Amino acid sequence: MKSPFAALGVLLALVVAILFAAGGFFTVGQTQQALVLRFGEPRTLVKEPGLHFKAPFVENVVYIDNRILDVETSKQEVLASDNNRLEVDSFLRYRIVDALKFYQSVGTPQNADSQIGNVLNSAVRRVLGEATIAQIVRDQRAQLMVRIRDQVEAEAQKFGVTVQDVRIRRADLPRQISEQVFKRMQTERAREASEFRAQGNEQAQRVTSKADRDVVVLRAQAQQQADKVRGEGDAERNRIFAEVYGRDPDFFAFYRSMQAYEAGLKSSDTRMVLSPNSEFFRFFGRPSGVPAPAAPAPGR
Repeated sequence: MKSPFAALGVLLALVVAILFAAGGFFTVGQTQQALVLRFGEPRTLVKEPGLHFKAPFVENVVYIDNRILDVETSKQEVLASDNNRLEVDSFLRYRIVDALKFYQSVGTPQNADSQIGNVLNSAVRRVLGEATIAQIVRDQRAQLMVRIRDQVEAEAQKFGVTVQDVRIRRADLPRQISEQVFKRMQTERAREASEFRAQGNEQAQRVTSKADRDVVVLRAQAQQQADKVRGEGDAERNRIFAEVYGRDPDFFAFYRSMQAYEAGLKSSDTRMVLSPNSEFFRFFGRPSGVPAPAAPAPGR
């Protein structure tokens, strides 16, 4: 019969073997590289993905990302060379190319982000401080980002990383200055609108004055033409009257008297105080209009 102490020893040996096996293997992913440390000191760098072995209990593994990493910086205020203030929001992308230098200089990605972010902020202030607001916003934005990337790259090499790209996400005026610029733009646009309205009113008055002048001229010409035609008509009428009078004076006298009766007796309440023997009524008693011969005096 086996001793219980022997069984316990076998169990302990099995547990130690399991712990040894568990602590002696590690796995490296496709997006990782592993730095093996012995008592905190770097020993080997493993870049190949898969299962690897390390000395248990005395060695540990630090995983470092192989992918492109981002660093986001907080918005900062930059003074341009033309003394205009801008609020700039920027970011960069980097890759770890020297895992040993990266671990020895910054240790963790969180520390790297902080260090590289400070370098990025300094480069942004330095480069944009040498440019005008027009160059930053419109004219040379791409060139300025390249200059910032080159300066950050030179500083970031001591961390074992390489900078892939630097971008200025936004470059805006501070809120107070933006409001002032907006109000100034409103004032300028209002001034331009008033100027355009004044020019429009001037043009409208010029067109209206020309139209009024043309109306007066046309009316005067029309009145002149009408007077001319009316005069010619009156002359023709008088000629016809004269011709008719020459042909039949009695008929012409009768016609003119009828016109006088029509004009003088037109209204229903017309009252005329005239002698019945008046020349005006000569066609009333005698159709020929010839006055009757005077009667001879009595006794002759």
